[in-house]
Amino acid sequence: MIVFLYISLLFTLMSLGATEVTVSNEMSTEDNLESPLCCNLTTDRVEIDYSSKIVENEYIVMFNGYYKNQARANYINTALNASGVKKWKIISRENPASDYPSDFDVVMLEDTDRGAGLDALTNHPSIKTVTAQRMVLRTLKFVNENYIRRGRTSLTSKNQFWQATGRHTSRRLLRAIPRQITSVLQADSLWNMGITGKGIKVAIFDTGLSKTHPHFRKIKERTNWTNERTFDDGLGHGTFVAGVIASSKECLGFAPDSELHIFRVFTNNQVSYTSWFLDAFNYAILKKINVLNLSIGGPDFKDHPFVDKVWELTANRVVMVSAIGNDGPLYGTLNNPADQMDVIGVGGINFEDQIAKFSSRGMTTWELPQGYGRVKPDIVTYGSAVRGSNIKGGCRVLSGTSVASPVVAGAVTLLASGVLHRGEMINPASIKQALMASARRLPGVNMFEQGHGKLNLMKAYQILSSYKPQASLSPSYIDLSECPYMWPYCTQPLYYGSLPVVVNVTILNGLGVSGVIVNKPQWHPYSPQHGQLLDIAISHSELLWPWSGWMAVSLSVSSEGATYEGLAHGHITVTVESPPGLGETEARQSTVTLPIRAKIIPTPPRHKRILWDQYHNLRYPPGYFPRDNLKVKNDPLDWNGDHIHTNFKDMYQNLRNAGYYVEVLGSPFTCFDASQYGTLLIVDPEEEYFPEEIAKLKRDVDAGLSVIVFADWYNVTIMKKVKFYDENTRQWWMPDTGGSNIPALNDLLASWGIEFGDRVFEGSFKLNDHDMYYASGTSIRKFPKDGLLISANVHDQGLQVSRKCYSCRLIYFTCCFKMLGETSEANKKLNVPILGLLQSKATDKSGRIIIYGDSNCIDASHLEAACYWMLDAMLEYTSTSHLPSIFKDNQLTDLEHQTDTEVPVRMEGNRLHRYSKVLEGNLGESQARPLPQCPHLVWAHPIPLNVSAPSNLYQSQKLLSLMEDVALPTLNIENIIRDASGHENSEEADLWSWRNKQVSPVAYKTENFSFTFTVLVLLSILVFCYWLRLYRPKPKKRKLCKRLINFMQCRRMSTV
Repeated sequence: MIVFLYISLLFTLMSLGATEVTVSNEMSTEDNLESPLCCNLTTDRVEIDYSSKIVENEYIVMFNGYYKNQARANYINTALNASGVKKWKIISRENPASDYPSDFDVVMLEDTDRGAGLDALTNHPSIKTVTAQRMVLRTLKFVNENYIRRGRTSLTSKNQFWQATGRHTSRRLLRAIPRQITSVLQADSLWNMGITGKGIKVAIFDTGLSKTHPHFRKIKERTNWTNERTFDDGLGHGTFVAGVIASSKECLGFAPDSELHIFRVFTNNQVSYTSWFLDAFNYAILKKINVLNLSIGGPDFKDHPFVDKVWELTANRVVMVSAIGNDGPLYGTLNNPADQMDVIGVGGINFEDQIAKFSSRGMTTWELPQGYGRVKPDIVTYGSAVRGSNIKGGCRVLSGTSVASPVVAGAVTLLASGVLHRGEMINPASIKQALMASARRLPGVNMFEQGHGKLNLMKAYQILSSYKPQASLSPSYIDLSECPYMWPYCTQPLYYGSLPVVVNVTILNGLGVSGVIVNKPQWHPYSPQHGQLLDIAISHSELLWPWSGWMAVSLSVSSEGATYEGLAHGHITVTVESPPGLGETEARQSTVTLPIRAKIIPTPPRHKRILWDQYHNLRYPPGYFPRDNLKVKNDPLDWNGDHIHTNFKDMYQNLRNAGYYVEVLGSPFTCFDASQYGTLLIVDPEEEYFPEEIAKLKRDVDAGLSVIVFADWYNVTIMKKVKFYDENTRQWWMPDTGGSNIPALNDLLASWGIEFGDRVFEGSFKLNDHDMYYASGTSIRKFPKDGLLISANVHDQGLQVSRKCYSCRLIYFTCCFKMLGETSEANKKLNVPILGLLQSKATDKSGRIIIYGDSNCIDASHLEAACYWMLDAMLEYTSTSHLPSIFKDNQLTDLEHQTDTEVPVRMEGNRLHRYSKVLEGNLGESQARPLPQCPHLVWAHPIPLNVSAPSNLYQSQKLLSLMEDVALPTLNIENIIRDASGHENSEEADLWSWRNKQVSPVAYKTENFSFTFTVLVLLSILVFCYWLRLYRPKPKKRKLCKRLINFMQCRRMSTV
């Protein structure tokens, strides 16, 4: 009886202990929060607006290498003096990098000698590029979100500041703002292991930091790259960012013992220059910075001096962390440099794991129109209501992606300090691999919103602690049936005859800064799971540098799958090779597998298939293409890609919900088989058309293809009111098209007697019960009499353009544009034709043509009144020839009294050929290029395997040598972190460098057994000893023992 009491007590204690451990280990970060009644907090959101303008007569001259001051001056002297240029000078730069070799200079050229000087510099063999100097303006605005917690308050707001993740939201626990962001992410577990950031140099490029701020222990160096005579922060943003990374008091940072290198690159007026950043970047390389947080961003991914310097930084083992931008929830709004493969791009979430509405979304748009964008952001983390250091001491609470970025930068700094003993294995690629492999995926959120998921600090540490150099892929698998994570791929199945679906995979190379793909990637279809029905084509970057590259996977269905419906499986294997590491003799190699699953259906009927014309869409960068809505003055650039998965995402989803299948054409009209499609959709085109395209489209329509065109504004007078300052010629230029290229569209539609006008109209109207808004659209000037026209009463927006111009701060250009509405003439409404429908009668099988003068009602960029219903009605007409009643009811009957418009003409002297795929310049005149060849994919040779794939391809990504069972302690800490070295603000040399130093492994503290565990062990020993004494077997009971043994061995025993 006593034994059973002991055993019962033992199991009770063990159960209590197990429950305690489970709660401790499974406590999620979001549960480690204060009571909602603890405090009243006001949350500010940081709105950051970046703009820049060209600095008159100043140029950045980039050299092919690093040279001392005198050598660079000699090269420039040789180039300019030989050309006869007299008025020029090298602008001196007095900053910490002046004493070191550099790869650029800033040269001032006078206007009279500008052209000759630029040509002379560009042609010099030691000079790589010559670009304009830019002055960058950053506007920080702290916006109060009216988000004050006073006891029980509703978290619902009309503006839906946070985007729901798709989970059930009718009831949710109220959660307060966490006391410390470091506690939420469990940084305290690493602190109690002696990991506090020691030995890591972290650079903060921002507005500076006070040397005497009480929160910081190790401000190693402060440098000022501005023209102001102060190192201190006059705005507070730099102090907050530094606090999130390295504060040691009150509002704690992640790595309090890291070495802070403060780069003041913005003045108190929030002004900076490209040359300041380039000098500061060079200095960061010289100082062997380990981690760099960059709180800037913009849409210009073709700003080559800046982009090239970021590549150089990461090639020198600098881990760069950058925010993806605050331009959400619109897709295709990633900012540079966060959109680069070698940079860790960070998005924002709140403490309920919801994606921040302001957080920018993918995809990247570098690859358009021929290819497809990459997955970004890389990871997301908390960017709402995060506490950080205030400029005058104490703490403040801010929200924004510029808050999420230093959270990750601080976490990376802490992680790097914990794996110092891993030496050269820790690099920008391995850090990024660990973050992505350890991230926790958020439910109900797609990959272009969350990347690989939410930052998981402790699991990332486990991975880095046992990391082995290797290559990895992002995404790590392709499942075209998994929704919503694999949006948009999962929204439309594959079928025979469709254009190939392109998945752009990022290759991260942890083997070395440079590498190559050896042999060819191999395609292995799974025979039992119909993998042979997939055709796979693979292209990839020739060189993986720095630390990364790309692999484009094109998927199509073979002819054998024309009637198949189901799933097809297989995988691709890729082998990456890099040069030998330190002390190695053989090249490093890593083979990685990319699982593939695709859903296949029988080919849909022709009338349900829509072809989207991507080839003729142009956007910023590189050229200046204005916004389609002239009323939008704070965001005038057309930079979202004009793709069905970026700013036309909602339109695409509406079409899919209506049962249509949408394919994207990234090549000329001569490259598609029109007999496979019911409708060609041309929306907001800025590009010209090849003569061969115009002729083919006429033949296609005669054979049954229908066309829908959504145009936009075009007016030379308005275009001349919007100034653009060219970087190379240093002259004011105009945009080379309006919202769309109306003269080119008129050439395309001339065969049917259709023509748009050159006036710009704006206003609200109704079509039956539907509210409509015409935002900066054009009108129909000419249309066949047997067609159907619909008109609207709208304003002449061109009359609202003022002759008096003013300069406004906008990204990368200065505009001269103003909207008025003061004159009675401008307020007068005019009846103008805006929508036309035509049945072509060239043959009995001819298709139909529909034109509409404005695309803003299907473009999510600045949508005011959606007209997806009208697009559905248009497709009903083009697909079935049935004319919806709403068009009949509003047909224009009085064709004689319409507003006159002129024929739009191309602006004289335009330079569209610089950015066009159709035009080329020849002696000052533009002419059509030779028609390019259509893309022909080379399908990979299949190597079938007799294997089957698991039902779910997604698993938490596992890198080599990952130990899942590594136990990490979680202990209570105090709010002030002690210096791990015992020295406050010490100036001792670095213990470790990522480049050329070897160190001994870090010694970890030995942990003591808990009291509960000790008691359990002692009780177990006592019970065992008592049992031995009481039930010790005796010789005369051998028969009973034998029976027990037989029973244990499952033998049949006698019943006698």
